[in-house]
Amino acid sequence: MMDPERAGSVTDCDRAGDHRHRDGSGHDWIIEHQDFEHQDFEHQNLDLQNLDLDLNGDRLREECGVFGIYGHPDAAAITALGLHALQHRGQEAAGIVSYDGRRFHSERRLGLVGDTFSRREIIDRLPGSIAIGHVRYSTTGGTVLRNVQPLFSELNAGGFAVGHNGNLTNGLTLRRQLVRDGAIMQSTTDTEVILHLLARSGHRRFIDRFIDALRQLEGSYSLAALTNKKLIGARDPLGIRPLVIGELGGCPIVTSETCALDIIGARYVRDVENGEVVVFCEEGTQSLRPFPPMRARPCIFEYIYFARPDSVVAGRSVYQIRRRLGMELAGEAPATAEVVVPVPDSGVPAAIGYAQAAGIPYEMGIIRNHYVGRTFIEPTQSIRELGVRLKHNANRSVVAGKRIVLIDDSLVRGTTSVKIVRMMREAGAAEVHFRIASPPITHPDFYGIDTPERDKLLAANHTVPEMCEIIGADSLAFLSVSGIYRAMGEKGRDPVRPQFTDHCFTGDYPTGLTDQTAHETSPRQLSLLAEAS
Repeated sequence: MMDPERAGSVTDCDRAGDHRHRDGSGHDWIIEHQDFEHQDFEHQNLDLQNLDLDLNGDRLREECGVFGIYGHPDAAAITALGLHALQHRGQEAAGIVSYDGRRFHSERRLGLVGDTFSRREIIDRLPGSIAIGHVRYSTTGGTVLRNVQPLFSELNAGGFAVGHNGNLTNGLTLRRQLVRDGAIMQSTTDTEVILHLLARSGHRRFIDRFIDALRQLEGSYSLAALTNKKLIGARDPLGIRPLVIGELGGCPIVTSETCALDIIGARYVRDVENGEVVVFCEEGTQSLRPFPPMRARPCIFEYIYFARPDSVVAGRSVYQIRRRLGMELAGEAPATAEVVVPVPDSGVPAAIGYAQAAGIPYEMGIIRNHYVGRTFIEPTQSIRELGVRLKHNANRSVVAGKRIVLIDDSLVRGTTSVKIVRMMREAGAAEVHFRIASPPITHPDFYGIDTPERDKLLAANHTVPEMCEIIGADSLAFLSVSGIYRAMGEKGRDPVRPQFTDHCFTGDYPTGLTDQTAHETSPRQLSLLAEAS
């Protein structure tokens, strides 16, 4: 494994052939039967040249986003707008649960928020002044309706709905124990474990049962939950995933990002603190801190990639952080070039910062088509080869005859980078120098980011010179771990008490990984159910 602190060194290399691979990792536990035919293929460690190119799969993917509002007459409509702003956090399913003072109402659908919740008749089926919503990205197999959140359950204390952003690193272990004890599971998500822990708690008061359930969880969670009297927000003891409090006309809101407040004209109040549970009800707001005090370790990837650039996470502007990442990268890994070109859209702020610090003109050398979803899967390799142009196309007038610096936010498997570099060559670029505004990703994530297993992460299996050759660039360099911390306004990384969750670069996981170390390494197949929706 390479030293992440040496990642910023520039490596020159020769052009390489077309190396690519695909991956199918994630956090849903049961693979739906329609995906069985791919299972053996997905888990083989095959040569890069022999695999299909899934351009959309060569990006990190966030699990989901949550939104909740209390006391607003148009709660469902406001929640739908908030989910629109959080669409980047999950594009495959969305759901809303509301409460009208007498009964709960639920709409959970596959597809984008706008596919369902822009229709008046859908919103009319969600009456009430309290609502929570969820957008989801499915990481393994097909997205099925039983996994779409918010999940709802009828408990002894009444109805309860919950939306979860994150991943429980002991969720599978808890699930197995619950099933052995007689629990009947209806989904394949770790979130359902929370419902069963609530149901089995011996405490009388609901909030005590909720906290009792949280105390049994390991990993990351930001929750928006709903009862017939309360809106609840909760964040794990390290605050790995974000959650903020807002206010609209006196009505409290909890949501994953501040951009969801902006879209509805709401006022940002504060972040939910790590390890905090906030409760909104008729009596007012209650803040509970049921865990021993710990230093927060928010996920560094919220700043690098996941959060929307116009969001503010833990008091830091995401856009300004990304611009500073580019400036740090220019200082660590300069290039002799005539133009700086971002890989849109994620590389744009870092490219602006790089250009400003390096004194090199910034140009849009790649134009992105924003109206393409997943790359089409066609039956012939020749058609697949055209896939990259569905999303990105070279701006020949900018790159032809030029020495260019390509800027991207991260490098996962390298498949997209191979195609982008080749596209620049075909457009006439004289030299292509690739710069990545984060360190090499050498370890998988278990806290809600869809990453490949370690044997499929390019940087975990190749040196920088080898990666440079694979993607076909003239030189390649990554930002160092120290560079990221400087961009965040820190003097450096505290190795004893790290300020951020950065295990993808350092291998330093902030919590236990019970499911990964369990003796039973794979879940028992519980169901072959496929749902029409």
